Amino acid sequence: MDARAEPLIDPWGRPVEYLRLSVTDRCDLRCVYCMGEATEFIPRSEILSLEEVAAVAQAFVELGVRKVRITGGEPLVRRGVVGLMERLGAVPGLEELVVTTNGAQLAGHAHALRAAGVRRLNISLDSLDAERFRRITRTGRLARVLEGIEVARSAGFERIRLNCIAMRGRNDDEIERLVAYAVERGLDIGFIEEMPFGTVEGHDRGEAYMASAEVRARVEAAYRLVEAEPRPAAGPSRDYRVAGWDTRVGFISPHSGCFCASCNRVRVTAEGLLLPCLGREQATDLRAALWAGPPEAASARLRDAIRDGIRAKPAHHELDDQALGQSQVVRFMSATGG
Repeated sequence: MDARAEPLIDPWGRPVEYLRLSVTDRCDLRCVYCMGEATEFIPRSEILSLEEVAAVAQAFVELGVRKVRITGGEPLVRRGVVGLMERLGAVPGLEELVVTTNGAQLAGHAHALRAAGVRRLNISLDSLDAERFRRITRTGRLARVLEGIEVARSAGFERIRLNCIAMRGRNDDEIERLVAYAVERGLDIGFIEEMPFGTVEGHDRGEAYMASAEVRARVEAAYRLVEAEPRPAAGPSRDYRVAGWDTRVGFISPHSGCFCASCNRVRVTAEGLLLPCLGREQATDLRAALWAGPPEAASARLRDAIRDGIRAKPAHHELDDQALGQSQVVRFMSATGG
């Protein structure tokens, strides 16, 4: 059997079929749960070239990964990203190409992304109030994101999902309104428990934390939810369909409902570090593997390095539910790959 055809299985018997691949740590917003206001970005010389990004994606697909999600930072601020999507969209064996974006640049890219082969979009939207949106993002303009959503709706994506970090005292009074916005437009929406990544001055994660069960109870006070069938190579979201509508509502619960036992994904950061677990610091340097020998053997070296990284995938993360207000992973979410 060709070694490339052997599936990626971690030490705990879990198949790895989903890659979250960052193309940049830079972002045009400064969301309070994602990064500090004065975050220093990785020097551009240390970021993977688009050719290297494509090589990494190709290697993962050759090893059995079926779904690739392009993330950042904000991927749409990376020059040439649409051309990268065209290249990835043509990779044999890749079943699903997805992009996660904050939506601020989406109006100018949505149709090109769809033409390039992107099937689904995830768009961050934490508030429908313009002033509150600006406070959460520090720099964002809600009108630009809403325009991007409307352009994306016209572009013909198979599904568009809104992502909301539910935060007590910041946007929890908008949960029902956000679901209504999604339902009225035939969009999906997911509510995510905040992760303790990086120390952000002036933002107390312990105070802001909301468990998925509480968010779900608020949604169910307004809508009847019916458990939905998971999609192939799905991520950690537990999804429900809004009865009588096409909208799905999902809940991602890294704290209150640890999903490590079914984890099927890994991340690669913008500088090429393979993170086998979101909640751990250990990493494998894929960029070093690419350039560690003759160019003609780069693909084989890359696949070997990926397999080595998967062998380091732990059984579960080590995030402490009793320390929600403390940073438990040094890197910010923007440097992690979404």
